[in-house]
Amino acid sequence: MMVPQPVRVHGAPARVGVVWRPDFPPGALAEFACAAEHAGVDELWLWEDCFLQGGIAQAAVALAQTRSLVVGIGVLPAPLRGVVATALEISTLATMFPGRVQLAIGHGVQRWMRQAGAAVPSPLTLLREYVTALRGLLAGHTISMSGDYVQLDAVRLQFVPDGAVPVLIGGAGPKTLALAGGIADGVLLDCQHTASSAGTALDLADRARSASDIPDFRRVMYIACAPGPFAAERLTAEAQHWNVTPAQDFGVGGSATDISAAVEPYCAAGLDTIVLQPIGEETGTPDLLATAAALVRAWRHPSSNLPG
Repeated sequence: MMVPQPVRVHGAPARVGVVWRPDFPPGALAEFACAAEHAGVDELWLWEDCFLQGGIAQAAVALAQTRSLVVGIGVLPAPLRGVVATALEISTLATMFPGRVQLAIGHGVQRWMRQAGAAVPSPLTLLREYVTALRGLLAGHTISMSGDYVQLDAVRLQFVPDGAVPVLIGGAGPKTLALAGGIADGVLLDCQHTASSAGTALDLADRARSASDIPDFRRVMYIACAPGPFAAERLTAEAQHWNVTPAQDFGVGGSATDISAAVEPYCAAGLDTIVLQPIGEETGTPDLLATAAALVRAWRHPSSNLPG
């Protein structure tokens, strides 16, 4: 069983997800994962920031607490753990929870990588070697590699998932986006993109795909979401935090109807999966899930009416 592939419905995004941020209390994740599944969203995405929560541990909790929810880990910083260790962890999860695991690998924030003693002179070279080896290992291949950073001598996993595990690349720079299009199963864009810049980023990845034979390329983006009142003010403050301009093009907010309309330019940019990322405190996550549930109902069943 593989992660379901995107199929658009009436121009809506193919898949809808929500984010659990690593600065939220770890003890509340299990309940959030269950609520996300109950809301009918397709995917739950987690990530790890230094020095908050481990992405793989979070994913294990979310998977164990749910029955069908697809869990994405993105991004995992390549410098922080060896590729074999990552392959072992992900293959274990994907074997136990078939068709429900996907991940994105990134460079990591370089300041944090230096702080952790894990920075490398060429993050792009590391990412290329890492993703190439990881995809091969998860596919059950015997991998030998003598790279600048990844050296493997006939390594093969004993337990390999029955279905493919999508390995995406998360990043923002043009070289990283081109690398995603060339060697990965998809690209993950973060919430600092507007719809316009997301389209530009996807174009860079797509140009590199002409030389790639990887099918079913995923185009996923976290979108800052502020459900409810004072959405414009909250989104503007968040845009200023990330130095995103123009601020009025950043994120989505307001009622479910407002958010549905605001998501349309992101879908038109070429995304197949939009992942609503909450801004503000963890106490706002019920509103986020209610909004995601309303969008899923409306997009899957066009006769449904959006609240607001």
